[in-house]
Amino acid sequence: MRLFGQLEAAVVSIAMNLAEGKGRFSKKEFIPYCYIARGSLYESMTLLELFKKNLWIDQVTFDSLKSEGLEIAAMIKGLINSLKNSA
Repeated sequence: MRLFGQLEAAVVSIAMNLAEGKGRFSKKEFIPYCYIARGSLYESMTLLELFKKNLWIDQVTFDSLKSEGLEIAAMIKGLINSLKNSA
C-alpha cells in the first residue's frame, strides 16, 4: 500500500536529515535539517493516525508510538535550542 511506503520514507527521512545536518560545516547549517527532521516526524505521526483510523494498528500500539514520537520531538526541539544557543 502507498501509505506504508509513505510511512517508511517519512521515518527514514528523520534520521537521514539529522545525519546530513550533522555533516554540515556549522551548527547554524545544522538547524534547518533539524526542522526538516521534525517535520518528517510529525508526518509519520499523522500517518499513524490514519493507520489507526483504518484499523491497521490498534489503540494501544498507536498510543505507544505516539508517546515515543512526542519524546523524539522533544529531543529534536532540545537539539535545535542547543544549536541556537551555541551558534
